[in-house]
Amino acid sequence: MPGGVPHVAVAVVGAGACGLVAGITLRDAGVDCVLLERDAQPSGSTALSSGFIPAAGTVMQREASIEDSAALFAADITAKTKGQAAKHLVEAYSEAIGLVVGVLASKHAIDFIVLDGFLYPGHSVRRMHAVREKTGAALVAQLERAATKAGADILCEATVRELWVTAADSDAPRDTLRVIGVGFQRPDGRVEHLACDALILACNGFGGNAAMVRELLPEMKDALFAGHAGNDGSAIAWGRALGARLADLGGYQGHGSWAVPQGALITWALMMEGGMQLNAQGERFHDETQGYSEAAVQVLAQPGGRAWCVFDEPILALARGFPDFCAAEAAGAVKRCDDAQALAGVIGCDATKIIATMQATKPATGLLGLKNHSKRVFKRVLQPPYYAIAVTGALFHTQGGLDIDAQCRVLTGDGRPFPNLFAAGGAARGVSGDAVWGYLSGNGLLSAVAGGAIAACSAVEEIRGKF
Repeated sequence: MPGGVPHVAVAVVGAGACGLVAGITLRDAGVDCVLLERDAQPSGSTALSSGFIPAAGTVMQREASIEDSAALFAADITAKTKGQAAKHLVEAYSEAIGLVVGVLASKHAIDFIVLDGFLYPGHSVRRMHAVREKTGAALVAQLERAATKAGADILCEATVRELWVTAADSDAPRDTLRVIGVGFQRPDGRVEHLACDALILACNGFGGNAAMVRELLPEMKDALFAGHAGNDGSAIAWGRALGARLADLGGYQGHGSWAVPQGALITWALMMEGGMQLNAQGERFHDETQGYSEAAVQVLAQPGGRAWCVFDEPILALARGFPDFCAAEAAGAVKRCDDAQALAGVIGCDATKIIATMQATKPATGLLGLKNHSKRVFKRVLQPPYYAIAVTGALFHTQGGLDIDAQCRVLTGDGRPFPNLFAAGGAARGVSGDAVWGYLSGNGLLSAVAGGAIAACSAVEEIRGKF
């Protein structure tokens, strides 16, 4: 590495939720850090999300009389993934996340609330925590404020291009390699360098890398990518170059409710509260309550890769409590239909299909059997006027990446940890297993927030143990 370059104890690649939480945790421990962010301001995948963090056993839950525990949360994650999620990470993240949310609230004045009114798919109790604005952008803004106030340095428009490691003979074991710094590119093309004692990769997945998506997620190769452009797979590329082990590369978060042509995320609360998805023939085609991630694949399999989210006035009132929905409605995404004939006209199908679909959801009918043998019980029949939103399935972010242990240390090909390289969030494997259906609502921010804090704590231990 060039001599005379600036030095910091810990360098963090990325300033989304994962990097910002890592920075806050490092500064709470009295460790200097620099967050290197490619954008003009911190954002990442978090800013594009709803910003909901699942956490168990928090003060906010207790104040809302919600009984929850890390064990119950871990059981929900395990059930959703059919036991395929990395057990050590499930345990570590479900244990840590409640504590991290508590510290962010009590010490750093981040004003979390627990979402009420409905359960997200796969969760036994209400445990989605959000800032009061209920947007990912607002969450990032509050985390950035907290990180800056704590003393973390955030360097924006700094795209990391290089990892520098100590030289080793070709026969030297990979776990003897130490990261000694990074090279990052500025907007004018200059490459600057920063030396460090430890490095945390909190940067990205590979959803924005079309070649990697074709290679690793072929079922989503033609899907719209609704994630952040920074998800270019660089963390995986660095890992491959270092001989790191990769895991769960088939896991990802899709979403079956991306409004077109507006390009907006429509809250899945519509489906959980009694809404349904219809295809171009006016027919339901899956059990909407299984989860919004796997719904992406179901929607993309319909004619034209499109579907309609259909709901009624009580559900509309609930949806208007979400700013993202209000923005989509203002952009013209929501179509009002006074009756079945009008709804059929919007969808472009025969009204008799709409009527038959609605009749089949009557509680007296019991269960509606579908072609894929999944079943759903409806508590009530939707009543006109109906509302409809045209949607497609989208890829949001990937859930596989660098393999890590419970301390978020990056592992070599034979499972030994690199001494001072850590990863979490989109850069590392998550807790969704190796398939789209393993994604439990909020798993992305769970891995980012809990993982960012754990990686930072491990980096502190590494530094203090070295000196």
